[in-house]
Amino acid sequence: MQVLINKTKLTLIQGDITKQATDAIVNAANSSLMGGGGVDGAIHRAGGPAILEECKKIVAQQGRLPTGKAVITTGGDLKAKYVIHTVGPVWHGGNRSEAALLASAYKESLALAVARGLKTVSFPSISTGAYGYPVDSAAAVALQTVVEFLRQKPPLQEVVFVLFDNRTCEVYMEALERLLSKST
Repeated sequence: MQVLINKTKLTLIQGDITKQATDAIVNAANSSLMGGGGVDGAIHRAGGPAILEECKKIVAQQGRLPTGKAVITTGGDLKAKYVIHTVGPVWHGGNRSEAALLASAYKESLALAVARGLKTVSFPSISTGAYGYPVDSAAAVALQTVVEFLRQKPPLQEVVFVLFDNRTCEVYMEALERLLSKST
C-alpha cells in the first residue's frame, strides 16, 4: 500500500527491514543499545560489528538512551547507510504515557533523518514485539505521528513501514485507511 503525503511517499510493506535499501532503517532498540532480540538483534546481526562499536561509543558519551529518543549510527554491512536507533515504550496498559513516548520515538527518528539530509527511511512496528504494545494501538499512533510530521516537513522522499508478518501489515493498512478517511 502506498499513499502520497505532502509530496512524500508513505509505503506499507510486509518484509525484512534488514534488507531495505533506504538511506536509513530504524531500529526498535533497547536503552543499552547493545542489541537484543527481535528487530534489534536482527539489525545488529545483519549489520555486523560496526553498529555495536558505534553504539558503545554513544552510550559511553551520553549513557543509556531514554525512551522516546533516537540516535544514529552507521549501517555497517546493511544496504541502508545508517541505522537510527530509538527506544519505544514498554506497554503497561496505556496509562503511563505510552502513546506519547511511542509518538516521540517516531518523531525523533524522523527529525534525525531530516537533520542528516536523508531522503528515505524505513520503520519497523516499534514496541509491538517484546515490549508488548498492542499492534492496533501502536499502528494508530505510529501512522498519525508520521503523517502529521510529513504534512509539516516535506524534505523526505519516502517513509516505508516494513512490517514483519501479514497480520501486522493488515493492521497497519486498516489503520492508515481509517486515518486518511478521517482527514479528507
